[in-house]
Amino acid sequence: MTSPSADPPGTEPDEQRIGGRIRALRNARGLSLRALADRLDISASALSQIERGKMRPSVTRLYQIMSELGEPMSAVFEGEEEVSPGGAPAAGTPPDGSPDGGGPGWNGPPVAQGPAAAPPSRVLSDHVAVTRADDAAVLELHHGVRYRRLTPEQVPGMSYFESTYPPGAFSSQNAEYVRHSGHEIGLVVSGELVVDTGFDTHRLGPGDTISYPSTTPHRISNQSDVPAVAIWLNLP
Repeated sequence: MTSPSADPPGTEPDEQRIGGRIRALRNARGLSLRALADRLDISASALSQIERGKMRPSVTRLYQIMSELGEPMSAVFEGEEEVSPGGAPAAGTPPDGSPDGGGPGWNGPPVAQGPAAAPPSRVLSDHVAVTRADDAAVLELHHGVRYRRLTPEQVPGMSYFESTYPPGAFSSQNAEYVRHSGHEIGLVVSGELVVDTGFDTHRLGPGDTISYPSTTPHRISNQSDVPAVAIWLNLP
């Protein structure tokens, strides 16, 4: 089985894909690097490293960035369409499968605009989209946390993911508590996750679920010696 950190031949490393997508969305909104960094309360140098693919953001840092850009977490997987101010695809982008300007899901590095063609893994008919398991969009973030998108295309107002936390991994850069806009609902599939919300600690095993407003200070970690897999639904 291929290591989660290995990128398929011919594709950019995950940190470059993430950084390029963030930069494109920021530029589309007319935000300077320093302006976005100030909103995130981080240095412009740190944000520049993320955009240039020199540093992978943590799960929560990426949430914060996408929230400040007015985009759902799932938008980081996009990239095949041009982006215009306001987040909508540029004029001429095929509307099929992209309600509210979501665009088709990311299935590789950005490509030049041209005639619309569905990837081999996708069947689009009467607003039905299918992505095969082996072709699902996957990104690896800081601490080796691996995110796999579970929607074949971006669904407005919702992000739906499978996350895999290696042993010892945290959702934040330095295991700090974070807060951001939205609401989170999680289901542990295998292993054990520790979810700290405010002053409470919740140990979740297979089949356990949790729901909390993202404005509550929180962090997620795997304090066991085996990987933990969970499914998350994030709402604005």
